[in-house]
Amino acid sequence: MKIDVLTLFPEMFVPVQTSMLGRAEEKGILEIRLTDIRDFSNNKHKKTDDYPFGGGGGMVMMPDPIFGAMEHIGARGKKLVYMSPRGKVLDEDKVKELSQLEELVILCGHYEGVDQRVLDYWDAEEISIGDYVLTGGELPAMVLIDAVARLLPGVLGNEHSAMEESVYSGLLEYPQYTQPREYEGLQVPEVLYGGNHKLIEEWKFRQSLLLTKARRPEMFERFIRDRDKFSKSEKKIIEEVLDD
Repeated sequence: MKIDVLTLFPEMFVPVQTSMLGRAEEKGILEIRLTDIRDFSNNKHKKTDDYPFGGGGGMVMMPDPIFGAMEHIGARGKKLVYMSPRGKVLDEDKVKELSQLEELVILCGHYEGVDQRVLDYWDAEEISIGDYVLTGGELPAMVLIDAVARLLPGVLGNEHSAMEESVYSGLLEYPQYTQPREYEGLQVPEVLYGGNHKLIEEWKFRQSLLLTKARRPEMFERFIRDRDKFSKSEKKIIEEVLDD
C-alpha cells in the first residue's frame, strides 16, 4: 500500500517509519511518502497561509501550495483524506475500508485549517480521531496510518492477530499476564497456567465480556444482540455476566 502524506512538518513522521511499520516498508508491504507543502509555495518566504475572508481568528492554508503538492504526487483519482475535527470520527469500519486501498493520500491541515476549495476540488473525505482539537493534522494522520497499516497482510506477522484484538473482535481485550507468576504480592490467575485450554478460553471470554460491559456498554449490547451465533457454553457465560 502506498500512502502519500501532504504536510508542513514532514519531520514529525519518524514514528510511522520505525518499528513494525518501518519493517513493513523494508519488506515492500507499505510505502509512506512525505511531501512538504511548503515546497510548492510561490512566495519567496515560503508562505502557505493567509487571513480568512470574512474575518475570524487564526490563519488558513492557501489553496495554491496544496494544489501544487497534489499535482506533484499525482493525487487525481486517488482517495484523499483530510484530517479534521469536523469529520466523522474514525472507527473500525473506516479503517478496514481504507486498508483495502492500493493508494491513499492524507492531507494534514494546520492553523485554522485549509481553504475549502481544496477539499471541494479534490473530493476530500474529512476524518477526525476524536471530539477535541489538536494544533495540526500530523498526529491524527499518524494514528490513521498506524491503524490502517497494521491490517495489511504481513505487517504484524500473524495474519489473524489484528482482527482478533480488542474492538475488532467485538469486545475489549481480556487482561494479559507474563512472567513471573507472582509480583509485589499480585498473582497471575491460576487458570492461565493450569493447562486446560477450554477453561482458559472461557476465562478470556468472560473477562472480555465483563470489561466491555463495564467500560463500553453500547459495544457489549451490540455484541450479545444475536444470541444464536454463540455456543451453549458461551451463552451460559453471557447470562452469568448479565446477572453480575
